[in-house]
Amino acid sequence: MDVYGTDLFKGSAWYYSKYRPMYPSSLIRFLVERFSLTGEQNLLDLGCGTGQFTIRFSDWCHKIVGIDTEPEMIEEAERLHQEIRMGQIDWFNGTLEKYKAGHQGQFHLVTIAKAFHWMDRPAVLEELYEMIPKGGGVAVIDNYHPDQSLRPWQVRLNEKIEKWYGKERKAGKTTYSHPVIRHEEVLKKSNFDVEVHTLPAYEIHWTVESILGNLYSTSYGSRRFLGADLRKFEQEVKGALMDISPADDFRETVKISVKLGIK
Repeated sequence: MDVYGTDLFKGSAWYYSKYRPMYPSSLIRFLVERFSLTGEQNLLDLGCGTGQFTIRFSDWCHKIVGIDTEPEMIEEAERLHQEIRMGQIDWFNGTLEKYKAGHQGQFHLVTIAKAFHWMDRPAVLEELYEMIPKGGGVAVIDNYHPDQSLRPWQVRLNEKIEKWYGKERKAGKTTYSHPVIRHEEVLKKSNFDVEVHTLPAYEIHWTVESILGNLYSTSYGSRRFLGADLRKFEQEVKGALMDISPADDFRETVKISVKLGIK
């Protein structure tokens, strides 16, 4: 992740915690059942962001650690955790390597949700292998489906994003393209045994406000990239989307796959 610099998600943490869609309860149930979580095991959430996914395992794990390289994300995770007051969770700002240098212990389950593509995936899996006891594993949560057909409102939104942000997807001090090698292929080359599970599709309801907020939570859609054009961009997006749905109701069908590495 060093290639992207230190400002990859600068200024996005508040939008991340407020507007990123929550994962469905079916995902939590699946992981609890697959790894027989009883409240006695430890869990590590790597690339935890602002911690909403992390916190949801509070009833099912003894100790939880959330790690993220972005200080703003960890600060927001700590704030949310203090408000909710659930679970024994330690928040760590830094890399997995830095965490291991100062901490010991094993984790029955390691979750990586929407963050694996930013990492040196083979190196991370190698580091995690010795941290996981037999029977435990890594769960990579993935909803990347580039071939999925877009709704009309998504097509219109992407047109506006390309117009105002440019064709290249900004990512910190460089640009981003999704890894060519799929996550499951990387897992198959590791020491883990691999399972791939697809969960039932579910629907997200969006409004113009939440669509913009979610955009601002991303590495490529930061408000700072728009500068003085921010209000013009928002007005143009709102006009384009409200032409499609004057009721301010936009739907998206989401499919989640869970790539498991079992030790």
